[in-house]
Amino acid sequence: MDWWHWILIGLGLLLAEMLTPAALYALFFGIGALVVGGLAAAGIAGGPALQWLLFSIVSVASLRLFRSRLVGAVASSRASGDVDSLLGEIAVLQQALPEKGVAKAELRGTTWSVRSADGRALQRGERCRVERIDGLTLWVRAE
Repeated sequence: MDWWHWILIGLGLLLAEMLTPAALYALFFGIGALVVGGLAAAGIAGGPALQWLLFSIVSVASLRLFRSRLVGAVASSRASGDVDSLLGEIAVLQQALPEKGVAKAELRGTTWSVRSADGRALQRGERCRVERIDGLTLWVRAE
């Protein structure tokens, strides 16, 4: 295959990785295609059979060597923004929270909709502990 075919295949696989959930498989096959494209452009990739063999070896080797570490890094960066980690945190009411009503509270620099977990009215500025999360609404109890 011509070198530019490999480059197009590699770019297509990298694009496919960006458009799909982070399974991180197409990434390594895209890298393999780009490496073979670079070798073919330099004239050292050999014929089509050798190019396919190089593509397979580079793709599978990079997949086995780097995927688990990359998935771990992506998972840990996503976990830091996990909404469930807000349980037990302290929010400060920005408005008075009426009985069985909704108000706004600040938590980690973000404004959230809050409801009272025990149905009591709470005052503006009061500190509340997050009891549960329902969608984008925090259920809080006075601290």
